[in-house]
Amino acid sequence: MKAEYGELKGGYGEIRLFPESIDDLWHLRHLIGIGDLVFATTFRSVDAATDKIRPEKVEKRPVRLGVRVERVEFSEHGVRLRLFGIIEHGVDAGAHHTINVETGFEISVIRQWRPVDLERVERAVKASVYGVIHILTIEEGEAELFRLRQYGPESVITVTVGSGKGAETGSHTTFFDQLISSIQNISGPLIIAGPGFVKDDFVKYAKSRSCAGIDHAVVVETKRIGRGAVQELVGKGALEKLMDDLQLEREVKIMDEVLLRISRDGAVAYGLREVREAIGYGAAEQVLIADTLLRDKEVMHLIDDAETQRATIIVLSSEFEPGERLVALGGIAALLRYRLAK
Repeated sequence: MKAEYGELKGGYGEIRLFPESIDDLWHLRHLIGIGDLVFATTFRSVDAATDKIRPEKVEKRPVRLGVRVERVEFSEHGVRLRLFGIIEHGVDAGAHHTINVETGFEISVIRQWRPVDLERVERAVKASVYGVIHILTIEEGEAELFRLRQYGPESVITVTVGSGKGAETGSHTTFFDQLISSIQNISGPLIIAGPGFVKDDFVKYAKSRSCAGIDHAVVVETKRIGRGAVQELVGKGALEKLMDDLQLEREVKIMDEVLLRISRDGAVAYGLREVREAIGYGAAEQVLIADTLLRDKEVMHLIDDAETQRATIIVLSSEFEPGERLVALGGIAALLRYRLAK
């Protein structure tokens, strides 16, 4: 993401945003909400001049519009963000219009920017410096390649071949050749993970075949493969070596701490009622919120109160396991400075 800040008075003002990846579109999904004013050069249908009562065709011309947002939709498969709203500035003021935001499409957003929003913008800008991290999890006869988005792991491909005593001779080589074809075009960081020695054998084989990028791959021992291995990697801090700004590692660690304190009846609160009470007492030190609640007015007022008490606000992605666990607890939790009496 690229960002250019206008003058922000009391947190209100304009930021020009230029998404460069699907991750950036995901961030914009949570940054843009109902009531925000978005300016963009978009296409609007214009009736072609004609002598007939009904025009024969309708042209779409580029126009600069300011749209007051009423609804936001994100499609990771279509790789686009759709902003529905009413035109306030430009042609056809008062009419409905949809802005389709794709990578490489610049928009300007005018709204009240909270500290948690500005932190998300900075995180997206910083993350764009790095290539996308890929994780290849592998064991005997089975492997899965993940692309690590900022909202969680995205499965790219699964490779399975026969293994064990009944496997055909040469299946090992066939398996490794398939994996090489899957990773040879990866330009960003690569982690190869899994239990046992298969991952090490693969790295040796890939190097003997001069596989591009294999010399810079990081090899990590995990107990599992698949999404479980990705979870282990995040928890171990292996990803921190490749990307300092990776939010997922912090999410895993802090949710582990929340669950540990819950199990020990410690200094923790979860659910809207308990967290509101903790903030009211000034006891909240870190407040965790699922990104699905970012547009809930009651929750955001609560976050404002927490920030005035210098509590740290941490937004967790509901697309990744730590965020899913937080949603199961009501979507909000807090680590406290001291235990509250119940």
